Amino acid sequence: MVRRLLAALLLMGTVAAAPVSAAEVTVYTTREPGLLKPMLDAYTTKTGTKVNTVFLQGGLAERVQAEGARSPADVMIVVDAGSLIDLTERGLTQAVHSQAIDAAVPPALRDPEGHWLALSMRARVIMVSKDRVPSTENPTYEDLANPRWKGKVCIRGGQHPYNTALFSAMLVKHGEAKLTEYLTALKANLARRPAGGDRDVAKDILAGTCDIGVANLYYAGLMASGKGGPEQKKWIDAVRVVFPTFSDKKGTHVNISGAAIAKHAPHKQEAVQLLEYLTGPEAQAMLADGNFETPVRAGVAQPAVLAAFGTVVPDSVTPAQIAAGRTTASKLVDQTGFDR
Repeated sequence: MVRRLLAALLLMGTVAAAPVSAAEVTVYTTREPGLLKPMLDAYTTKTGTKVNTVFLQGGLAERVQAEGARSPADVMIVVDAGSLIDLTERGLTQAVHSQAIDAAVPPALRDPEGHWLALSMRARVIMVSKDRVPSTENPTYEDLANPRWKGKVCIRGGQHPYNTALFSAMLVKHGEAKLTEYLTALKANLARRPAGGDRDVAKDILAGTCDIGVANLYYAGLMASGKGGPEQKKWIDAVRVVFPTFSDKKGTHVNISGAAIAKHAPHKQEAVQLLEYLTGPEAQAMLADGNFETPVRAGVAQPAVLAAFGTVVPDSVTPAQIAAGRTTASKLVDQTGFDR
């Protein structure tokens, strides 16, 4: 009887000594859950920290703003520099100071005050027909408006964030008047109305609808890897991927995916630790291998299917500059009737 009582007391002491709950962190994201899940699962396995993921197709900033101090959001992960910086401008983020993050992410790809940081780069490349465009021809972004391509350009909608960011970078380079001229000339060169997705550019080049178009590099990697299926493999095999520059030859335009810590994050320490992991070598390699995005951390190898296209040398225009010009770029897309 005494032994059983002692055993029971010992068990009670063991239970009482155990933590009430494991560490956790909540991520709000507009990224497709499947693109983040491998990294977040690996983080949980490595650290024991539970990651709660809330996917929001849109309205992330509005939701966090409405939730206010009661928001469970710790980390917010989005694509497009404009969306990321918008969170900061709305006062929904807080500064983070981490030596590990500062060492991993170049200064141009993070906020000087620590309110946001890039997790990956997304190069906007040009695809040209292997059959109808000479291999010696490597057009710049400005060249897309050259009459040489009249009726031969395919592109998705001008108001899509990928293109608004590109046009914003051009605004930084050349100013409002030149961007207006560019959009007007580019519209005159279109083979079809701006629509569809980036993979449709390769599809339409194979079909002969156009000879040249603009797409994000990771879509080329996805198609070339076979993950998009055999049909999409045929599309990418029909095109040559060009790493274009603007006319100043300072590099290829890149947008970013990135993250910020919510202003009222209930688990700030865990949030910082998650961002340190996502900018570390393991997660950065997973971003490259699984999503075909370009790592922000130096020294992380690209998968062979992506390396076969070439190396991304980012343009000098920063994400902050791109975000600052997006409203004007969007206005000019409307004024020129680019999408009509």
